[in-house]
Amino acid sequence: MRYTPAALALSLALALTSSVLYSAAPMVLEPRAASLQAEGKSALAGGNIEAAIDAFEAALTVQPGSVQLTLDLAEATRRQGLQGKALHYYRKALVADPQNLDAIAGEGTALVEKGAVEKARRNLTRLQGLCGKDCSQVQSLSAAIAKGPSPRVLTAEAVKPSPTVSEN
Repeated sequence: MRYTPAALALSLALALTSSVLYSAAPMVLEPRAASLQAEGKSALAGGNIEAAIDAFEAALTVQPGSVQLTLDLAEATRRQGLQGKALHYYRKALVADPQNLDAIAGEGTALVEKGAVEKARRNLTRLQGLCGKDCSQVQSLSAAIAKGPSPRVLTAEAVKPSPTVSEN
């Protein structure tokens, strides 16, 4: 009984210091990861998507768990046409930072390209609640929704020729 107030004060102090240490991941990239990210962004701007993906993946091995690198990788895979993989990366970034505006907008854009416009509208509503109607992420997602889903590519397996028998 005598030690209860002291124990409560000590546990409160430990809880506060441990929550401060746990609160946020570092925002600054390591120098090697930053150079790989710059290499990936220049490759993406040049249209070399494969090299960009390789650079972003290498940067993620140098600094795993970086939200910005995960978003860059998601953008590169989305531009490659792999919307499902891009959605995986966007959702991974949202787990680490649930209110990341770029991740919400990117996920919405990938959803529109995949054809899930209604889910993308939910992301747009969430974005509008977080940053208002004037932020750039809301405008880019609104434009993607207005543009609509990308056309589906017809594969050779989808078109089966009907066999015909002919005489020689």
